[in-house]
Amino acid sequence: MEWVTSKTVSFDVSGVQLEGKCIGPPPSEADTIILLHEGLGSVELWRDFPDKLAAATGKGVFIYSRQGYGRSDPVTLPRPLDYMNVEAERVLPAVLAAIGFKSGYIAGHSDGASIAAIYAGMATDNRLKGIILIAPHFFAEPISVTAIARVNEQYSHENLRQKLFKYHSDVDGAFKGWCESWLNPGFLKWNIEDFLSKIDKPILAIQGTDDEYGTMRQMDSLKQNVAGSLQIEVIDKCGHSPHMQFPERIVQLVSEFTDRAL
Repeated sequence: MEWVTSKTVSFDVSGVQLEGKCIGPPPSEADTIILLHEGLGSVELWRDFPDKLAAATGKGVFIYSRQGYGRSDPVTLPRPLDYMNVEAERVLPAVLAAIGFKSGYIAGHSDGASIAAIYAGMATDNRLKGIILIAPHFFAEPISVTAIARVNEQYSHENLRQKLFKYHSDVDGAFKGWCESWLNPGFLKWNIEDFLSKIDKPILAIQGTDDEYGTMRQMDSLKQNVAGSLQIEVIDKCGHSPHMQFPERIVQLVSEFTDRAL
């Protein structure tokens, strides 16, 4: 895939067309930050955060919509309950190969943070200098299920579907693939804490105090399981999307973290 700054592209991963966007210098010229979106996210829904991140750090930033999201190919439902594990183990390595990733960081939000943690813990990637986890999930909590059930009601009875239609070609597939997985009773057994103890790269974890999808138990899990370098930043009066509510603060934290990891 050719790296063309600020242009949305479509690229192939194992026969699936994914939507991507390159910002800043290419991997051959600077470190790259890979951004992994949340459970209802896409390239467009990062808004201008990637641009701010590239400008502040001087690094390249690559964002992509996972299959089933944004303008990427649709996905066959139902998703497997270990869909985040599948993404980390099978898809993300191919995405890194497609862009010519040479060195840098993986930063994820919510589901994307879980995928980043799985990837960093499943095998040693010497190109990886660190990971940034924004509102991560390492196990399912009742608060998450309650919040997602509430969002499901909004999708059915309010205008959430119409809002999401602007960002996803297959809006029902994007929503149901995420929602129905989390609301499946079997998903309460999902747990990726075993990967945390195997991460050998520096970690920056960011959590809002008022996150409606997760509690500080997720940060406690990091403290209990991670043996290496760990920086936890708790953002007061902040919900599930710190990078949207406090973008300048999060950009500063990431910039300082990547500077130290050089």
